[in-house]
Amino acid sequence: MTTRLTVAQALVRFLTAQYTERDGVRQRLIGATWGIFGHGNVAGIGQALVEYADEMPYLQGRNEQAMVHAAVGYARQSGRLSTHAVTTSIGPGATNLVTGAALATINHLPVLLLPGDVFAARPADPVLQQLEVPYAGDVSVNDSLRPVSRYFDRVTRPEALIPAALQAMRVLTDPVETGAVTLALPQDVQAEAYDWPEDFFAERTWVVRRPGADPTELAEAVTTVRAARRPLLIAGGGVHHSRAEDALAEFAEATGIPVASTQAGKGSLPHDHPQDVGAVGHTGTATADALARTADLVIGVGTRFTDFTTASGTLFAHPDVRFLNLNIAAYDGHKLAGSPLIADARSGLAELTEALVLHGHRVADAYVTGYTEDKARWERRVDAAYAAAEPDRRPTQPQVLGALDALVDETDVIINAAGSMPGDLHKLWRARSFDQYHVEYGYSCMGYEIPAAIGVKLAAPDRPVWALVGDGTYLMMPTEIVTAVQEGIAIKVLLVQNHGYASIGGLSEETGAERYGTAYRYRAGDGRFSGAPLPVDLAANAESLGMRVLRARTVRDLRAALAEARAADTPTCVYVETETADTVSGAPEAQAWWDVPVAETATRPSAIKARELYERHVSTRRRHL
Repeated sequence: MTTRLTVAQALVRFLTAQYTERDGVRQRLIGATWGIFGHGNVAGIGQALVEYADEMPYLQGRNEQAMVHAAVGYARQSGRLSTHAVTTSIGPGATNLVTGAALATINHLPVLLLPGDVFAARPADPVLQQLEVPYAGDVSVNDSLRPVSRYFDRVTRPEALIPAALQAMRVLTDPVETGAVTLALPQDVQAEAYDWPEDFFAERTWVVRRPGADPTELAEAVTTVRAARRPLLIAGGGVHHSRAEDALAEFAEATGIPVASTQAGKGSLPHDHPQDVGAVGHTGTATADALARTADLVIGVGTRFTDFTTASGTLFAHPDVRFLNLNIAAYDGHKLAGSPLIADARSGLAELTEALVLHGHRVADAYVTGYTEDKARWERRVDAAYAAAEPDRRPTQPQVLGALDALVDETDVIINAAGSMPGDLHKLWRARSFDQYHVEYGYSCMGYEIPAAIGVKLAAPDRPVWALVGDGTYLMMPTEIVTAVQEGIAIKVLLVQNHGYASIGGLSEETGAERYGTAYRYRAGDGRFSGAPLPVDLAANAESLGMRVLRARTVRDLRAALAEARAADTPTCVYVETETADTVSGAPEAQAWWDVPVAETATRPSAIKARELYERHVSTRRRHL
C-alpha cells in the first residue's frame, strides 16, 4: 500500500514515528520542530507542519542559530535520547545554522537540521538567494553545513528521502557518531507529491547501544590500574551522556581513586562526594591540578582531552605518567598514546570496578588523606571568594555566583557558555546533581545560554532553569526572550553587567595586548576605548522584549532578587552590575597554563614581558608518546 504525500508531508509524518530506547526506556526521538519560514520552506515544511500540527509540535523561533541552541539544550537535558528538528528558508536562514551545527557536532549532541535549498529542477538560474559557483553547478550555500554536520544529504528527488531519512536517524541515535544532521531540501522537491510505501511511516525504535569492553583491553586496564600508585580519574561529558554517574561513584568508592572533571563532566560526582576533587585543567582547582601533575596514571572516562583539560600539554608532569582511556569512541580512546578501553562509560566502569574489587584493589590510605585535606583547603578558598563582607556594595562576579549557590538546590539547572563565567563556575560551583551544571564549553559559543535555557526548560518543565549571561554574550542573542514570553517558558536570566568582554580583556592583558578593544566604553582622546562606560541599559532591553526584570544594585538586593526570580512562574531576569576585576579581587587565579601565542617580536614592554613568560611555559610542554 502507498500514500500520496508531498516530500515535506512525508518527512514530518516519518519523524513523528521515530523513537529511541535505552535500558528499557522508550521515548520519541524528535519532540518538536523549530522554524522560521521563508520562500524556501513555507510552502513545503511549513505547510506540512500545519497538516500534522496535532502530531508534531511547532515552536516559533526568532533567530536560526538560536533555534539550534534551543534544540541542543533540549537534547542534552534529555540525555541525547530526544531532540528537536530545525527548519529554515534558503540563503541566510540556512547559513545562520552553521554556528549552531558546529556547537552540536563538537559537543556530540543530536539535532536535525532541515534547511530549504534552491530549486532542484532549476526552472530559473539563478533564483533568489542562490550562490553561483562557476566551477560547480550543484553547490549551494547549504554546502557550508557539510564540515559541521555528522551526516549531510541533499534530497533532490522524492524517493531519495527514504534512505536519507533512515541514515539521518541512524546517526542521530548513534552514541559515537551523533551531532548535527542536515537534510537539505530543495524548495520545489519539498512540495512535490509521491506515492510513499506505508512501511516508511511505521513506528521505528532505535536502540541506543551500551557496548561492553573487549576482554583483552579490560584485562590490560585492570593490570594498569593495579600498578599505579597515584592514579587520577578525569570524568568527561561521556559520563553524563551514558548516565554513568552511579557507576562512577561505585568505582571511586571501591578504589579510593580521586575524580576530577572537565567542563562537560562536572557534576559526574556531587561536589561533596569524598572522591570528588573538582575541576581539572586551566580552569581547575588547586587540588585536582596538583593531583594531575603528580599522577602516574590518568584514567580518562568519556573525555576528549582538550587543551583546557591538559593545560595545553603541560599539566601531566609525572615522568612515567600513563593514560587509560575509557571511551565509546575509538578516536578519543587512543589520545595521548593511551591504552584504549573502548566501551560505553557505564558498562566499562562497571566491568572495571568488578574486576578491581575481585582483586581487592584500593589506593593507599595516605593518598586518600592527602587529597581529602587538599580539597578541604580549596573549599575554604571557595568560601572566601563567595563571601560578601559588605552587603550594601556591588558584588564581584564570584559573589554573584555565591549568592546563587546559597539559594539553589539539586533541582536547579545552571546554564553558561562563554566569557569569564565558565572559568569561575568550573573552579567554584558546587554541583549538587548530575545535570545541574550545564556549561557548553566544547564550542564556548556566545549567545547560547538563553535559547539553551528554553530547550532545557522544555525538557524539564518542573525545574528552575537559570541562564547566566554577561553583557557581551547577552548582546549576541537576546531574541529568544520573545519566544520564552510567547510560550510562557519560565526561564530565569541572570544578567551580569561588567561593561565589556571581561574574559578576553583579561587574556588580552596577559598576552601584552593591553585590553585593547575589549571594553564597552566611549573612545578617549587617544582613540582607545577607555572613556566612560556606554549608557546602554540592558535591563530595559530585556524588559522591552517582554521579560520581567529585577534590578539588583547591591549584594543584599541580589539575594532578594534571586529568591524572587526562583519563585517566579513567568520569564524573569535579574540584572546586576558587578565590581570590575581591576578594582576588586575575584575568583582564584588559574591553577594551570593555557596556550595563547604571544607576539614573538614587539616594541611595547607589556608584550615583551608576556612573550618571556610564554616561552617559559612552552618549555614545559611535552608530547605523551
